Amino acid sequence: MDQTRLILKAYYETLYELVLENREFLIQKAEYLLATEIENAHFELSDQHKFNSYLDACRAFIDERIETYNPIGIQYAFDRSGTEEAFELQHQLDWFNSQPEFLELLEAAREKALPDMSDQILHRLAQQLIKERGAYPDKSIIDEYSAAPALQKLPDFIVAAAIEQIIDRL
Repeated sequence: MDQTRLILKAYYETLYELVLENREFLIQKAEYLLATEIENAHFELSDQHKFNSYLDACRAFIDERIETYNPIGIQYAFDRSGTEEAFELQHQLDWFNSQPEFLELLEAAREKALPDMSDQILHRLAQQLIKERGAYPDKSIIDEYSAAPALQKLPDFIVAAAIEQIIDRL
């Protein structure tokens, strides 16, 4: 396995541990950020039920991120021949364009790669990558939401912002 791929696997595994360990904090942070953003963006949510629906979506997106980063998740259980097709389909389905961010992440991982990396070095490089680049695809989500805020983008944005706040504390 090439060294860049090893760093990326360690990057996702470290993100998995970080998001999983902070799941409850992320939910609390999401509730606060959601209320704040609804007020700041002047979104009209007429009742608590609608607010709770958006908060439920945030919870689901947090769990989705945990599964996305999971090093032994379902996405790793099958033949990887369709991985590139799935990656392209995901880019077509998302409301944000994360392809440039992924290519930047890949290049940053490539620059950090060393010929023979111990597990300790690999973990340290993954942590550096997270501190430098954040959690993929947060930058794309935050940038595109900030450029054009909309209710349908709100749960993705809230989760991305909450995860980045956890990373900032590292």
